[in-house]
Amino acid sequence: MSRALVWLGLPALLIAVVLGGFLVLDPLRELTGAAPPVEQLTVERTVLDDSGIALRVRAGGSDPIEIVQVQVDGAYWSFVKEPPGPLPRLDTAWLRIPYPWVLAEAHHLVLITTTGVTFEHTIDVAVPTPELTFSLLGTYGLVGLFVGVVPVALGMLFFPALRAAGGGGFAFALALTIGLLLFLLVDTFEEALELAAEAAPELHAQPLVWLVAALTCAVLLAVGRRRGGELTGTGLATAIALGIGLHNLGEGLAIGSAFATGAASLGAFLVLGFTLHNVTEGVGIVAPMLRDPPKLPVFAGLALLAGLPAVLGVWLGLSALSPHWGALALAVGAGAILQVVIEVGRLLARQARIDGRRSIGGPALGGVAVGIAVMFATALLVQI
Repeated sequence: MSRALVWLGLPALLIAVVLGGFLVLDPLRELTGAAPPVEQLTVERTVLDDSGIALRVRAGGSDPIEIVQVQVDGAYWSFVKEPPGPLPRLDTAWLRIPYPWVLAEAHHLVLITTTGVTFEHTIDVAVPTPELTFSLLGTYGLVGLFVGVVPVALGMLFFPALRAAGGGGFAFALALTIGLLLFLLVDTFEEALELAAEAAPELHAQPLVWLVAALTCAVLLAVGRRRGGELTGTGLATAIALGIGLHNLGEGLAIGSAFATGAASLGAFLVLGFTLHNVTEGVGIVAPMLRDPPKLPVFAGLALLAGLPAVLGVWLGLSALSPHWGALALAVGAGAILQVVIEVGRLLARQARIDGRRSIGGPALGGVAVGIAVMFATALLVQI
């Protein structure tokens, strides 16, 4: 064991020596000495209040960045940077600009560094950023419950009708669940990649979305196999509820961010659209339990598992959540949904073998198509 550690540590030590020597000697000094530093700046958060405009920025590039001037709508304005001084690579700072912004108007900002590089940021619609108070959190928490827990619980009420349909209804319900989850999978990836695109390029958030999703799926599949057998019944329903809950976290992020920035101009229509869209998720959760119905508290627990993350998402969307963290949270959700799609597909195939069929059959394929069509139709009502 000690000999193995030596052979493991020796290459690592040599790598550190080589890299350290390269940094100290800097053989490329003559090639890069006359070139200006590469600068990159990303605006991660905009806050509008009575004191003016505040921007949270993250530095990128090769050298620290010093912001020396700020323009707002073509005019130079004073500003305060917290913390002061140059901004090291990947660090964040707040720029507080005492500008008298105008409600519902657009404002264009230009940030200028010591090297003369400019970074532009546009506020499309100026509205006050909600101040996070207990009263406001309670109000938006109710919004999260209404778009998360309530529709999932309503969708679960289709359980008796699905169970009355018999064996064919069981296969159709499983296939319908696959269709619903496939739509959610693509939708979650889309939301994650959109958030990742808003993050600082140096964080490489978009590649991380794919890697985190794949790793999450692999880990969940491995954990499920370690417990023995394949997921069925309540176990599979729990996995579905978890995957849907992580997706609803993303929906909550979208709603909270929209209300915080004034983009949710549709107001109640937006919430009602999400509610109708999420009713179908309850159907997908109960489908694996048609053969072995659990007790009522299990249904309640599954509804909370799938719906409560929407409340957390709304709160995080209202707060200063960095885009890359939101993207990674959604990537975990995408991986969980992919794992559930695989598990439900295996259950559907196993049921076909039990019934003496060589393939899952036309009704099951129809169920997948119906699931996708229903999710698409209800998604048309959701606009931010």
